[in-house]
Amino acid sequence: MKIVRCMIAALVLCVPGQTAVGQGVASASNDPAEAINTAVLRLASTEKSAMSKISARRISSIARPLERRTARGVGGEGMLITRAALVAMPKAEGDAQWKCLSEALYFEARGESVKGQVAVAEVILNRVASPKFPNTVCRVVNQGTGRKFACQFTYTCDGYPEIIRNKKAHELVGKIARLMLDGAPRTLSGGATFYHTTAVNPRWARKFRRTAQHGVHLFYARS
Repeated sequence: MKIVRCMIAALVLCVPGQTAVGQGVASASNDPAEAINTAVLRLASTEKSAMSKISARRISSIARPLERRTARGVGGEGMLITRAALVAMPKAEGDAQWKCLSEALYFEARGESVKGQVAVAEVILNRVASPKFPNTVCRVVNQGTGRKFACQFTYTCDGYPEIIRNKKAHELVGKIARLMLDGAPRTLSGGATFYHTTAVNPRWARKFRRTAQHGVHLFYARS
C-alpha cells in the first residue's frame, strides 16, 4: 500500500487521489476560507482511514530511516543504538550467555562510551564465531581463568571479587548485551578478536593488525 505524506503548509494540501488546494479542489462555495476548511476536514478523514489500515510494525519501519538520519547512534543498516534509546528500553533479561556478556561489558568497559561498549561486545562475539576460540560467550569470557597470566579478560583473574556496585551502568550494558546477542550489526571493531587499553603495550599487539580505537581501547585482528 502506498503511503502519501500530507502536509498543511502555505495553503498547500495533498490528499490521495486529489489535487492540492489552489490547484482545483472542488468546493460548493466561492469563499476561499470555506474551501480550505472543507479540504482540511476531508484530509483528516482520509488520513485517519488510511492510517488505520497500516500496522504498527509498518509504521515503525517507515520511521526508522528518519531516525537514523536525525540521531547519532551506533549500528549498521537497519539498526540504531544510542544512549537515549538504551535508557528508554525496558530492562533486559536473558540466559547464562547474556549474563556472561553483561558482566564482561560491565567490568571491562562500563566507563566507555556506548560505541566502546558495543565494540568490546563485538570482540567477544567475534571470538564465539571463530573456530580458534571457544564457542559460547561464557567459555570465551572465562577462557584461561585460574591460570596465571593465561586469562583472556583481566577482571576474571585480577584477584578482586566481581561485585556490581553501579546498578545503572550494569542495566545499560545489559541492554547492549541483549541487542548484540539478538543480532545487532558488528560494525565498530573492524572484525577484531583482541583489544587492550592504552595503559599497556602487550607484545602480541605488534603482530596483529589494529582495526579501531574507541576511548581507551585499541582493537586488533589477526593479520
